[in-house]
Parts: sequence; C-alpha cells; structure tokens
Amino acid sequence: MKRRHLSFSIGNDVVCCTIDAVDIESKTGLIIINGGNEIRSGPHAGQAQLAKDIAMQGYAVMRFDRRGTGDSSGVNGGFRSAKNDIIAAIDFFRNEHPQLTRCVALGNCDAASALLLFHEHLQIDRLILTNPWTIDNDNHITEVDQQNLPSAQAIRQRYWQRLKDPQSLLRLLTGKIDLGKLVRGIKHARKTHDELSKLALELREKLSAINIPTQIILAKQDRAAIAFKEVWQSADFVQARENTNVTLNIIDSASHSFADENAAKMLRDKIVNSLKE
Repeated sequence: MKRRHLSFSIGNDVVCCTIDAVDIESKTGLIIINGGNEIRSGPHAGQAQLAKDIAMQGYAVMRFDRRGTGDSSGVNGGFRSAKNDIIAAIDFFRNEHPQLTRCVALGNCDAASALLLFHEHLQIDRLILTNPWTIDNDNHITEVDQQNLPSAQAIRQRYWQRLKDPQSLLRLLTGKIDLGKLVRGIKHARKTHDELSKLALELREKLSAINIPTQIILAKQDRAAIAFKEVWQSADFVQARENTNVTLNIIDSASHSFADENAAKMLRDKIVNSLKE
C-alpha cells in the first residue's frame, strides 16, 4: 500500500490530507470526513487504520484536516461551515485519481450531519453516515456532559445501565456522584418527548428527499446515536423512513468512533460492502 501526504489550497489556507491506495487504477474511492475537532488520523489513529484496511481491499481512500484543525491552516468554523472544505477535498481527490467513477463519502457525528446537509453540492455517489449529530450546537462535544445529554431517552438508557452496575450504586452511597447532576438528569429523564431540534428538522428534510444511496450506521449505546434513533423513530421522520434510498443499521457498541475490535470490524465490513455495490 502507498500512503501519500499531500495538501491543497482553499483561498489563502492550506489543507493537509492523506491518500492511501494499493491499486492506482481503482475506480471507486472513499473520502472520510472528520467529526468535531478531530484530526484526520481519528481517535487513537482509528481512521488511519480504517483507511489502510479499506485501501488494502483495492480502494483509494482520502482523509483530510478541515481548515483550522490538525495540520491545516485557517479558522475552524464548525461543521456548518465545512461545505467548501468538503467540496474542495472531493475535487482534489478526484483530480488525484481521475479514473474514479464512484466516490463514497463517510462521516461520523457532526461530519455525518454536514455531509447530509451539503450533499447536493458534492460530487459523491453514496453516503455512509455514522452516529449523526442532531443537537443545535456547532461546537460538537464528543463526550456529552451528563446534565446535558442529548435526549430524555439517552438519559433513561444511561441510568438503567448504571442501576445494573453495583459500582455505580457504591459510588452513590459513598458520595462520589454529584447529586445536583443526578437530580437534573432524573428530571430530564422523566420527559416523555423531546422536541425536535432545528438540526434534526433539517436532517429530516434532507433524508426525506435524498436520491443517492445513504446508509446510516449507529453504535447501539452511543449517546449521539441514541438521540438520532429517537428522532428517527418519531412520527416526524415517517417520510424519511419511507425513502428507499435510506437504510439504517445498528452495531452493538458503546464506542462513538466504533473503536472496539468487534465494532471496528463490523463497520469496516459494512463500508466495503457499500463500496462494492
């Protein structure tokens, strides 16, 4: 496998990227979009490993640091301002590999949301969206603070898991759990319905109308995934669920980045299958 470290320009800013490929004549490529403020190697170099594994299957894979993150210059404006970065990255990828006839885009969390929001402007043929972000907060937080969990459903699931853990009960009895946060969490958990955020409503409209194959993959116990699943199952998302271009799959993992070995393998297999289709 050949790994090349390259760069391209957006105005006066320099964007750094990495392309992995074994077969330079591959006609299908994967571009990975970073979530939050993550660099292109991903948490614990997970995206670098994923790119290598996918490249070894015969596909070109590109990762890049959005402006203002990692090795790239410029200002990080958050996922809502990432459209031009993604457009430029895809254009560069296709120019570097002009033989590509299909380009698949993968994004996790707010990168998944960005891809969905801007997909009409992108030269892509398929989307893979993992744990899409649904909260009205441009400054994505990977580990959401307990009192600000994304939904009542997420809190209920989290508390149920803790009630089954003797160590959590011991921490409560010994005063090691913040009672203020606990009370706020219980109040939120009692809600039976969360109003859809502005972002969730935008994603609903995009998913309802999207006309390219779009695979949503959720980590079963991840908080962002729980929040997305709740809005996905709501009455407001009926039209999105009926769109035959959209499929949803769940991987049994609590890792936001699918970092555990089994989840990483399942995600990789699903990506490869999407690239083959």
